[in-house]
Amino acid sequence: MAHGRRQFTEIIESFPEECRHVLESLGAVYGFDAETKARGMTAEERLEFHQAHSEPVMDELHKWIEAQFAEHKTEPNSGLGKAFSYLLRHWKKLTLFLRQAGAPVDNNIVERSLKMAILNRKNALFYKTLNGARVGDLFMSLIHTCELNKINPFDYLTELLRHPAELAESPSHWMPWNYRTTLARMVKPAAA
Repeated sequence: MAHGRRQFTEIIESFPEECRHVLESLGAVYGFDAETKARGMTAEERLEFHQAHSEPVMDELHKWIEAQFAEHKTEPNSGLGKAFSYLLRHWKKLTLFLRQAGAPVDNNIVERSLKMAILNRKNALFYKTLNGARVGDLFMSLIHTCELNKINPFDYLTELLRHPAELAESPSHWMPWNYRTTLARMVKPAAA
């Protein structure tokens, strides 16, 4: 959805009315999604909410875009026509969140993850040895996993270095998502 939306933000100066209609429709859907998150809905509740609120908006948008072509209001080869065509061509995938519980409105989190891998690949061109590239990949993976778990990578790696014996004994207790619990268990309360 984010790619489709971006195409309209790029051409809004040339087609202000049409782009505003699309962007407002998509904005309403993102607003509904934000509401589901704010309410802490389960995947099933979120699906039902989107079906009740977002589906009518998306259905209206789909009909409106098709009418733009059917009534010859939009030239298919224009920037607007290409943006409309992108949405129509990917409609089934773009509206998966209306049929599948847990499906996101967009896949921005995946794209951000892929950007990290691409950045690492570019940086890997400058490693002097194959082992250096492996070490770089290992650290990049650890850092990114920490970021996904909202953990400071420096603090995490520091704790791993402070507890090598414990880490070797129970590696599964020292993952970015649970190492703080392990540290808390290690700290004994002070005697009164």
